[in-house]
Amino acid sequence: MSNMNMRGKIIFYEDRNFQGRSYECMSDCSDMTSYLSKCHSCRVESGCFMVYDRPNYMGNQYFMRRGEYADYMSMMGMRDCIRSCRMIPMHRGQFRMKIFEKENFGGQSHELMEDCDNIMDRYRMNDCQSCHVMDGHWLMYEQPNFRGKMMYMRPGEYRSFRDMGMSGMRFMSMRRIMDSC
Repeated sequence: MSNMNMRGKIIFYEDRNFQGRSYECMSDCSDMTSYLSKCHSCRVESGCFMVYDRPNYMGNQYFMRRGEYADYMSMMGMRDCIRSCRMIPMHRGQFRMKIFEKENFGGQSHELMEDCDNIMDRYRMNDCQSCHVMDGHWLMYEQPNFRGKMMYMRPGEYRSFRDMGMSGMRFMSMRRIMDSC
């Protein structure tokens, strides 16, 4: 692969260990069921992707970087097959995100430019219910130290995680998605 190829490439397989029918993807795919009836393994040849266990980028989200996932369901604790995926564009430059304690950008707020492994320890913030991503692409995790369920955040305003289907989830750590995918 040349350095000029900035696009990502992921190949999905119906069965474990890269067996069965396959589907090659180099962009977002909102519903993979039209290409594969099931998906139990994948190979990320370049770039980074978020994969989702429901169509239309819904449900549980999983971050995948370059590598082979022969049986990702057991490796990642997934209960369902991958149903949609989103390519994460490479970002060069600074990263900036402002997190808010309450919905609609209310309560305590802090601006992040680096990874934060625990908002409670660093900012004395026990909840994060909205954010504004100004620069870069980020992963938000429900537990400290980048653990638990995650959510992919692109540049934009996110007024209510609850309205986005993340009801009951608290985000406690945030990490930048760097070019080293």
